[in-house]
Amino acid sequence: MSDIYKDLTQLGGATALPASPEAAELERVQNPQADVDYNVRFTAPEFTSLCPMTGQPDFAHIVIDYVPGEWLVESKSLKLFLGSFRNHGAFHEDCTVSIGRRLVDFLDPRWLRIGGYWYPRGGIPIDVFWQTGPLPESVWIPDQGVPPYRGRG
Repeated sequence: MSDIYKDLTQLGGATALPASPEAAELERVQNPQADVDYNVRFTAPEFTSLCPMTGQPDFAHIVIDYVPGEWLVESKSLKLFLGSFRNHGAFHEDCTVSIGRRLVDFLDPRWLRIGGYWYPRGGIPIDVFWQTGPLPESVWIPDQGVPPYRGRG
């Protein structure tokens, strides 16, 4: 096992879903390709949170693109972090931007973009987008590939 993985605590065994996003522990490893700009994409097509007013579930397709600097997020810790929203009450905008900001604060990437494509409840789909700055010129950033909502096809 490489030394860059020695501090990981959640990978390789059973890990309980954190009770809240605040309790979730993100983990990172040094980026062995930090001298190269490249895009990493995570897609969570079954993201779930709760409406803070009604407690009813809200569902989204979340897409995270980032150009790493010195750090990579460990994917199991990211899955657990995203899963911790399952019992968390917050509006769509807050969930989406909070995820992006937490990753930026933790990883200090060269660039990050998050798209939250929320399924309709009450007849209105809400899409939320946030990024840290202009698209980097040196790396290919594909479209997130999530079509706009078409209720009647």
